[in-house]
Amino acid sequence: MFDKSLYAQRRARLLAKMQHGLCILPNAPEQQRNADADYPYRFDSSFHYLSGFAEPESVLVLIADQTGCHQSILFCREKNLDREIWDGYRYGPEAAQEKFGFDATFPIAKLDEKLVELMGNLPAIYSPLGASPLWDQRLLKLRSAVQEKARSGIRAPDELRDVRALIHEMRLFKDTHELSILRRAADISTSAHRRAMQFTRPGQFEYQVEAELLHEFCRNGARDPAYTSIVAGGANACVLHYIANDAQLRDGDLLLIDAGCELEGYASDITRTYPVSGRFLGAQKELYELVLAAQYAAISAAQPGNNWEAPHNAALKILAQGFIDLKLCHGTVDGVLESESYKKYYMHRTGHWMGMDVHDVGDYKVEGQWRNLQEGMVLTVEPGCYIRPADDVPLALWNIGIRIEDDLVITKTGHEVLTAAAPKTINEIEEIMRHD
Repeated sequence: MFDKSLYAQRRARLLAKMQHGLCILPNAPEQQRNADADYPYRFDSSFHYLSGFAEPESVLVLIADQTGCHQSILFCREKNLDREIWDGYRYGPEAAQEKFGFDATFPIAKLDEKLVELMGNLPAIYSPLGASPLWDQRLLKLRSAVQEKARSGIRAPDELRDVRALIHEMRLFKDTHELSILRRAADISTSAHRRAMQFTRPGQFEYQVEAELLHEFCRNGARDPAYTSIVAGGANACVLHYIANDAQLRDGDLLLIDAGCELEGYASDITRTYPVSGRFLGAQKELYELVLAAQYAAISAAQPGNNWEAPHNAALKILAQGFIDLKLCHGTVDGVLESESYKKYYMHRTGHWMGMDVHDVGDYKVEGQWRNLQEGMVLTVEPGCYIRPADDVPLALWNIGIRIEDDLVITKTGHEVLTAAAPKTINEIEEIMRHD
């Protein structure tokens, strides 16, 4: 059931942070795919976080004046029964005000007229500056219209401020409602990865495995993936953002799957790597155990009070020693870390924030220092290694790409692994893939 008080509380928190001013937050525009076909509509994450409203052609306006009076106003499409025959139900201003708990609602066609009226005598305009040059120009034009009223004693806002920093800091800390959705998204994605493991056989195509993932997402109510799924067999796993998903799977290769669903606007993000045949071979097994050990170390370091770098540094130490043992890197662990020679085989970081966006918003540093992990933060932990053919690389390691990724929420005393049920030990993977 939709809880409009939840979104009202979020808007109240943002208004308190603004102190005095006018916030103008547009929803995402519709995007044309080709000819007269649009891409499936996806709302702007911050707009939806504050409003719960999912229709295009909508703008949220928040007002905090110097008397402490706060207002939340929605501009949206008017009811249009003819268009609803073609495109489906739309709320219209009157129903939207009641359903979503706004102080006032107006037709989107009245936006410019009302903004010129509302901007008067407020010190600042808050908006996602730079996100859309057209919107920036529109706001400047509207501000100029307010300036023309100076002789009437109406003052235009003196400042334009980027509201994203305030909203992103709020979104970084997930509330209980958000965590409940993230847990369900993780459960659906976990089931999808298990299904893919049980389905995979040599001779299949990557897109056939991808279809199993999408089927499991959709049948559980997650109509869309949170990002384009990576289903990468053999050497394709050494391409970090591989999305062609059109190669045939070969006996003896590993398959790397990086896939997660989006549920009610919230992402999941899981990576698993497993053998197409169902059993790890010698070099594959050694490398897989190395990456898994690095991930366990990183997860252990994801504790409240540790800084953002702690999981990454924990994974790097394990990987560096492993690369030395495998003759991929040379020298001491400290030397490999200082020279960054490990980056030939592990070139990305160990995680990112996750939430409404799969790479979610929020600063990683505060005043130049890595920020400490705190309760309510959600992050991924995803070390890997990617070994391409080279003269100085043992032949047995060529074209092996491995990544293992889980989603975590930081708790008051430690962390919760949201995706723990997705098999990842060698025994778990080989057991679920048994073809008896």
